Amino acid sequence: MLLGLAALFILSFYVEHLRVLGSILLWLFIAVCCWDIIFLFYPKNRVEIERRYPDKLSNGDKNPLSLQVCSRYPVQIKIRILEELPVQLQLRNQEFKLFLLPNRPQEIDFALSPKQRGIYAFGFCNVLVAYLGLFERRFVLSQPQEIPCYPSFIQMRKYQLLATTDRLVELGVKRIRRIGSTLEFDHIRAYVRGDEYKHMNWRASAKNKKLMVNQFQEERSQPIYSFIDLGRVMRMPFNEMTLLDYAINASLVLSSAALLKQDRAGLLTFGKEVTNHIPAEKHNAQLKKISDNLYNITTAFEESEFGNLYAFARKHINKRALIFLYSNFETIAALNRQMPYLRMLNQSHIVVVIVFKNTELIDMAKEPAKKMIAIYSKIIAEKFVYEKQLLIQELTRNGLQTIYTAPEELSIQAINKYLEIKARGLI
Repeated sequence: MLLGLAALFILSFYVEHLRVLGSILLWLFIAVCCWDIIFLFYPKNRVEIERRYPDKLSNGDKNPLSLQVCSRYPVQIKIRILEELPVQLQLRNQEFKLFLLPNRPQEIDFALSPKQRGIYAFGFCNVLVAYLGLFERRFVLSQPQEIPCYPSFIQMRKYQLLATTDRLVELGVKRIRRIGSTLEFDHIRAYVRGDEYKHMNWRASAKNKKLMVNQFQEERSQPIYSFIDLGRVMRMPFNEMTLLDYAINASLVLSSAALLKQDRAGLLTFGKEVTNHIPAEKHNAQLKKISDNLYNITTAFEESEFGNLYAFARKHINKRALIFLYSNFETIAALNRQMPYLRMLNQSHIVVVIVFKNTELIDMAKEPAKKMIAIYSKIIAEKFVYEKQLLIQELTRNGLQTIYTAPEELSIQAINKYLEIKARGLI
């Protein structure tokens, strides 16, 4: 508008009557600007905004958040909301634009996907209000807010819900055919056609003058441990999350499934030394205790000492347990250094070793190569993929259970393995 007025005054030097038109338009422009400023900055005209954020965020999941905005202006206005998001998210263009009617609250829903555990600090919420579009009034609303990011409790609740409604198959959890019969006695009930004769309780039948059978259930109160390696091998990132984060989320989901099955869930983290140990229990606060301990753990730059792990487990875990070992072996040489301790640990317990697929190397090995450097890269990638297969064979040959999975599928594969071992009666 100002450039147009300037051009009009320049032309008025050559066309006399344009000077009057330019003067009229200039004063009209000044009046409109004054009206826009007075309307925007009138004391009673305000915009109210409220953050409706959760108390904690779930790592690696889409967390729903919302803002509620309400206008006290007498007419419809246009607003822009600039939310100061945490630095970990690296989002600098998060802007919401909308039109607000007077005294009608409006919800703005969006989602954030954090990739790191820790404290996420939200700054101020800036609201820019425009009426005619010549000026904007800024409201700085909502105080800074800090929200902790915990291991994936959204994923844990999803599996809990599907487990209670018997719909785990939808997420890839396999139905395992039970082998043999369970051993733990539950109660005595009346015989119905199809019951096994070997479960007949003749003493109770004689007492009640009708056939009675013993009802059994799968064994409960078995210790299920998650051993998480905090060494440098767990720093490897996939999809902006480290292997440690995937292991933490999977161990939380597995602990929840174990508690739903009436088993006892425990946790142990180790590096050069054992840093956290939660004995296997099945009380109500156990899952929260595990989650709180998983919140702060980080990886170190040293190689983990499996000898100290074995000595600690031998001393503090007396009952035969099912152990899920979340570590990462990339070469046969690295595995052979720790194999004696894994074999000794497997003598007293059932050890399931997690082996992560290097999905980026697998994709590189499948890509067609034309240039010499691409051929070299493809051959090296194929070598590492083949070495992973040899590593799985070596673990199996030594009697260790394995899970060979992509990081993002770890939770499903861990639950499948747990259900399989329970169904086969290995523990």
